Amino acid sequence: MSTLRHSLVPLMLLQLHILSGGPAAAKVPALIVFGDSTVDTGNNNYISTVIKSDFAPYGRDLRVGSGGGQPTGRFSNGRLAVDFISEAFGLPPLVPAYLDPNADMSSLATGACFASAGAGYDNATSDLFSVLPLWKELDYFKEYAARLRSFHGDDKAQETLSEALYIVSMGTNDFLENYYGVPSGQAARYAAASDYAGYLLGVAESFARALHALGARKLDLNGLPPMGCLPLERRAATGACTEEYNAVARGFNEGLRDLVARLDGGLGGGARVVYGDVYGAVAEVLADPAAHGFEDVGAGCCGATGRFEMGYMCNEASPLTCADAGKFAFWDAIHPTEHLHRFIAERKMNTTLYVFL
Repeated sequence: MSTLRHSLVPLMLLQLHILSGGPAAAKVPALIVFGDSTVDTGNNNYISTVIKSDFAPYGRDLRVGSGGGQPTGRFSNGRLAVDFISEAFGLPPLVPAYLDPNADMSSLATGACFASAGAGYDNATSDLFSVLPLWKELDYFKEYAARLRSFHGDDKAQETLSEALYIVSMGTNDFLENYYGVPSGQAARYAAASDYAGYLLGVAESFARALHALGARKLDLNGLPPMGCLPLERRAATGACTEEYNAVARGFNEGLRDLVARLDGGLGGGARVVYGDVYGAVAEVLADPAAHGFEDVGAGCCGATGRFEMGYMCNEASPLTCADAGKFAFWDAIHPTEHLHRFIAERKMNTTLYVFL
């Protein structure tokens, strides 16, 4: 199936829902996002941290509305998976960052991102780079809910909060930046990565239950990617993936699947919880790049090497940044291109998120 043909499937599913007698408005009136740089649509622009991407060439291929091609704080050359998912549900094609002073409640009423690049389930992970810890993301959501009630009124706000889709995507930083990098907090207490994973899964469960208590009924908990195959984590000499890291990701994902199964059947109140399989989507591209329109899956587009350039090392002066990011799976040494983000969104829409259409 070609990339173009496959990209139409989520929108076709949405059209079928409407034509089958469903309401004209989407069943998901808003997209609420928590997590790290894979889903941060620009919050780090407005906090004091070195983890930023509000400069060229980030965003160079973002073409939505008038103009475009400008950095927004998204760690990619264009849109993120959450942006494509928002559009597939009939919502705006860009999810606004909650901390953006230009995002008023009129735009935030259909979507709000609380994610912060560099964040993790472990508070100590977020502290490494002075980014928003998960508890702060939740605090901002509570503030948002109060603002939504003032904007919409209690009844409509409650309907939006209960029918919205909540996406949670994080965990990679906990392992790569904390446990395997500079162990701090809980990461320093565990000899085995699997034990640390158990701690992180406990935090994920507490967070999901907190969202449920605040009215969330549609949750998408995302697993880890094959993090040993990120350009930064590939073996320097051979370019091979670091399989130890991939094994840790698979173990965490298995635990997250079990957690999702428990929550899906146990939260009550009509709650539905699904597992977002990021690992499978990325692994599919890595296994057969050409079949999905990719040419290079081992290095990022940005910079001369694509193996370590990211953040401030991926800048407008970076030499030899590729001309066509669409041929690359990764934009910089860690983050996907818009092309890969689109593919991840399509896979999620067609394997799990379609249940919310």
